[in-house]
Amino acid sequence: MNSILTQLETGVIIRRGLFFLVLIILTLGNLFVLFRGLNSPQAMEQAQISREIARGNGFTTKMIRPVAYDQVQRAQERSVSFTGFQDTYHSPLNPLLNAAVLKLVGADRADAWQMGASEMVFPLDRIIATVSTLFFLMAIGVNYLLISRIFDAKIAAVVAILMLFCETFWGYALSGLPQMLMLLLFSCGMYFVYRAVEASTEGRIAMTPAVIAGVFFTLLALTHWMTVWIVLGYIIYAAIAFRPRGIVGLTILALLFLAAIGPLLRNYSITDSPFGTAFLTIYNGLGNGSETTVMRTTDLEAEPLVLDGLIAKILRTTLLQTTDIIPLLGGIVIAPLFFISLLHPFKRPAIAKFRWAILLMWVSAAFGLAIFGLSKDPLDPNQLHLLFAPMMTAYGLAFISVLWSRLEFVASTRLLQDFHHFVIVGICALPLVLALPLKVRVGLQLRDRGGVPHWPPYYAPALNSQKTGIKGWTTDKQIIFSDQPWAVAWYADRVSVWLPPTHEGFEKLEAIASDLQTPCAGVLISPTSHGSGSLIEIANQYKDFTMMVLDGRAFFMNYPSGVSLYDRDPKIQGIAKRYPYRQPLVGMDMVYYSDRVIRIPRN
Repeated sequence: MNSILTQLETGVIIRRGLFFLVLIILTLGNLFVLFRGLNSPQAMEQAQISREIARGNGFTTKMIRPVAYDQVQRAQERSVSFTGFQDTYHSPLNPLLNAAVLKLVGADRADAWQMGASEMVFPLDRIIATVSTLFFLMAIGVNYLLISRIFDAKIAAVVAILMLFCETFWGYALSGLPQMLMLLLFSCGMYFVYRAVEASTEGRIAMTPAVIAGVFFTLLALTHWMTVWIVLGYIIYAAIAFRPRGIVGLTILALLFLAAIGPLLRNYSITDSPFGTAFLTIYNGLGNGSETTVMRTTDLEAEPLVLDGLIAKILRTTLLQTTDIIPLLGGIVIAPLFFISLLHPFKRPAIAKFRWAILLMWVSAAFGLAIFGLSKDPLDPNQLHLLFAPMMTAYGLAFISVLWSRLEFVASTRLLQDFHHFVIVGICALPLVLALPLKVRVGLQLRDRGGVPHWPPYYAPALNSQKTGIKGWTTDKQIIFSDQPWAVAWYADRVSVWLPPTHEGFEKLEAIASDLQTPCAGVLISPTSHGSGSLIEIANQYKDFTMMVLDGRAFFMNYPSGVSLYDRDPKIQGIAKRYPYRQPLVGMDMVYYSDRVIRIPRN
């Protein structure tokens, strides 16, 4: 008997040791060998806000949306400085945590963490991604504890393996977006929700664990405003399921209000709207996916929110979520079986009741996303479904395991009892495993240069270099218009305004900047614009600046004679005269149009 127990303990130790070995290899490999830098606009925005917080400048941003400036100018009834511009778009918690880390590593100093001459990936990108990855690894641990409590260690281990080999999870972890912090907070909250459900089914008062869950969900709401929809779903469930009826829900609602009142009052003082610029993301859903358009406008009144066919728009976005549910749940094919498991009569009351809490929060989140929009971008910043993937996977596995065990040939063959777990892990891990060899080969070849950048459209050396980049050609008292202002703000550490669609909007902001002694130094055009779609799509999005956007490629196609387009468009001829000097940064794919001749030192 003792020898059998010893063998079992040895097997557990070996399996766990192997899991942690793979975890360490994947973590170090992704952060050092395979890492390509940040590749999400919102992640770069939050990173540069974190740096400003670390410098003691408060929640300010160097990436300026024209519509945000219009909001502030109307509210303040005056021209507001482009430097030290207050951000009202992002939630505060993730930038605050990253700010603490950046302060700790000395990244608050302007001359610190500069890129080396041969580097292609910004060193601070790796710092931001490391923090996000640590949140991801902690979330795996919390989900293991939670699922072990709900079901058993075997199902919890399979879910942990599926999370570890999920390409979508790693994509978000390395992107710098707050989803991994959200996953950690949500998982912690759900742990205490289950504790509350257990207490409730046993006839005990569930107040303490239910309120602790509310604290985690409040922190979740401060990480991403869209998660308020998840919190609302939990408040409804708590008000119905936990005794004393309604008291728990009201307590959590009070916690949420107390946490939000500070940011709401701040936003109102800046923009005359308690929701600030963040509310305009509603154009992504009800505005037919036109958030980008409204963010670049210099007059919000010129872009009214059209609510015609409101029900049809919500139904369309809801349908998008249901048809793409597998990729939205991280590509874990077993996760959607959660919805079928709702029909299964689980014997333990806590397990049966807890799934309704998950469902109610998921439905609430899906409804919120139907209003505010969710795209098919693999790194959509509004991705909330991913938070539910581990628990839905656990229920799907439990359901499949019950069905599998009832098969006669499985019941009679011990070796087949866990065979379905291996099949599921193999299928879900296949995308990551198949992509690894090529990524490792390329990463090892360029490891001395910090990795392979996400080009196109991002190339940090062109922005960060003191000799051959925008940072060295401009001062912190100048602004730059760009089609990727988030990258300019983060890598070049310069104030950058998102390129408006019209020359009137450009000249309006240009004149204000000049009056405030922060003149415009130039315009940066990158593959963010000219690689964004067909010619018709580019023309619809960039309007008056279409010729400028296409200028670099047209010039390259007619090299060496070169044909200039943007100075021949009558709508922007005045702008072309003020910024006539074309400076290629990455061939003619990334071009900087300067107001003065740029002389690059030979050494």
